Amino acid sequence: MVAGAMANMPCVVVREHGGFDRLRLEERPVPVPAPGQVRVRVQAIGLNHLDTWVRRGVPGHTFPLPLIPSSDACGVVDALGPGVTGCKAGDPVVVLPGVSCGACEACQSGVDQLCRDYHILGESCDGTSAAFVCVPAANIAAKPRALSAPEAASICLVFQTAWNMLVRRAELRAGETVLVHAGLSGVGSAAVQIANVLGAQVIATAGGPEKCAQVKALGAHHVIDYRAADFVAEVRSLTGRAGVHVVFEHVGEATFTGSMKCLQRGGRLVTCGATTGGNVPLSLHAVFFKSLSILGSTMGSKGDLRTILRLFDQGRLRTVLARELPMAQVGEAHRLLEAREALGKVVLLP
Repeated sequence: MVAGAMANMPCVVVREHGGFDRLRLEERPVPVPAPGQVRVRVQAIGLNHLDTWVRRGVPGHTFPLPLIPSSDACGVVDALGPGVTGCKAGDPVVVLPGVSCGACEACQSGVDQLCRDYHILGESCDGTSAAFVCVPAANIAAKPRALSAPEAASICLVFQTAWNMLVRRAELRAGETVLVHAGLSGVGSAAVQIANVLGAQVIATAGGPEKCAQVKALGAHHVIDYRAADFVAEVRSLTGRAGVHVVFEHVGEATFTGSMKCLQRGGRLVTCGATTGGNVPLSLHAVFFKSLSILGSTMGSKGDLRTILRLFDQGRLRTVLARELPMAQVGEAHRLLEAREALGKVVLLP
C-alpha cells in the first residue's frame, strides 16, 4: 500500500543556527514513502539535548541545514512503501532514532551504531518534528502497550544510549556500584533505572531537593545534591573511601576531574557527551597507576533498543515525562531544556 501525494503538513525547521527564534514553523508536502520505507503519522515528538545543539550549532561540526530536528517520535503507521512487510496501517509504533545501511559488517554483527553510514534522525538527516515522517521499516517498533504516545516518544534515544554505555561499554555487573551524574536528565534517569535492573548499587547526583527526591523514586540508593555538597567527598564517604566501579559521565568539564577521583582501582568511566564542555584535564599517571578505563559511547544498537522496549512492556522501566507542549511552542520547549527547568522529558504534540 503506497499513499500518493497529500496536503502539506506542519513541521519545525532549522535553517540557520542561533537562538530560539531560529526554530521556524513551516509547511512542507507530506512525504511519500520510498521502497522499504514506512510513513508514520506522528502523535508525539520527544525532545533531547541533541535538539538544542542542532539549533545552536557545534563548532567544527556541519549540520545539513535546512534540517527538521528531533530524533524520537511515537505515532501510527500511515502508509507503506513498496516491498514493506511485517506491519500495517494503524499499527501504533515508536521510531528508532538511528539509521544505518543494514548490509555492512557492523550492521550484521549487531553493532549498527558503528556503521560508517550511520545517521541520527534530526542530526544528519531530517528528523521527527513533523506531522508525518518516513523512515526505513527497520526503524519502527511496536509501542509498549502500557505507555501513552507522549510517554513512548520520550524513551528511545536516551535509553538506547544509557544501555549501550552501561551494558556494552562499561559492562556493569550485579553487586557493583555506579555513580550516575544528573540523575533526572534524559540519559541520567535512564541510567539509574537500567543500573537498578542490572542489580548494581546506584549513587546519583541531582540539583536541588525536588530533583533528588525524584531520582530516589526512580531507584537510586543514594542521591547527592551537587548544589549543596561536594559529590567526590560524598562518594568517598558512601563507599568507605573505596570509590565506585563505574562512573556514568555526560556532563564534561564541570564534573570530569571529580569523576576520575571517584573511581576505585580498575574502575571504568563511560561518557556519551560533554554538555559543559569537552576540554578536560587528564593525568595519565592516575590512569595507569589505578588501571582505569575511559570509554566513549554514542547511541546503541536497534537490537538492544528492542530489548529495552520489552522491559517497558514488562513494567521494569518507566518514563519520566515532565511537559507536553504543542509544536508551536517549540521555542519554549528548548528554553526548558537549556535552563534545566523540566523535571524530566519534554514532548511536543503536532
